[in-house]
Amino acid sequence: MLPKIFRIVGRAQAAVYRRTGGRVGGTWRIGAGFRKPVPTLLLEHRGRRTGRLFTVPLLYLAHGADIIVVASQGGRAEHPQWYRNLLADPDAHIQVGRERRPVRAVVADAERRAVLWPELLDLYADFGTYQSWAEREIPVVILTPR
Repeated sequence: MLPKIFRIVGRAQAAVYRRTGGRVGGTWRIGAGFRKPVPTLLLEHRGRRTGRLFTVPLLYLAHGADIIVVASQGGRAEHPQWYRNLLADPDAHIQVGRERRPVRAVVADAERRAVLWPELLDLYADFGTYQSWAEREIPVVILTPR
């Protein structure tokens, strides 16, 4: 049931985000984000089986020219669809506010993840909770400008 709810809410948030240029839906204010709102972007990626374009809202950390996202899926046991799709086709687009730009996704190796993870926890403390629930290591994805 949870994946279906994520999908419906994600589609609604993406539509509102696009229509308002991120003024509505541009920050996450749930959980740890209630006291410390977290910036949100839209990730457009291609389905690995269908080739269709999908758009999902994600929390992000700006890190120099790169954008960092986390494939947490709320601590669920499996990786999110968008992550599996990026493994198959790492070229994607992001929208931050009204700006849309092409990116290439790279999964952070253990060393880079160790550096980024504390910054991500500072951004959104619930990532730590999700990691404690998950039996998998939650991937950190670096979106580099193309």
